Amino acid sequence: MKKSRFTDSQIMAILKQSEAGTPVPELCREHGMSSATFYKWRAKFGGMDASLMSRLKELEDENRRLKKMYAEERLMSELRKEALEKK
Repeated sequence: MKKSRFTDSQIMAILKQSEAGTPVPELCREHGMSSATFYKWRAKFGGMDASLMSRLKELEDENRRLKKMYAEERLMSELRKEALEKK
């Protein structure tokens, strides 16, 4: 997964500036990002504080790891099943 140029605290600061009344095009120009990125962040992280944001990222990482483990186990199960059928 691609690493973001912005840290969690920077994203939160940008969202706070927007809530304070700074126009979105001005924010995007100031921080060198597209407005689509801003609106995606607002949809995903709007209303969160830093602790909730870090918890969300931890859960996403854990979910990714568990999905990978499941896929590997499923593959091993299929290989075992094929080996038993050949005997």
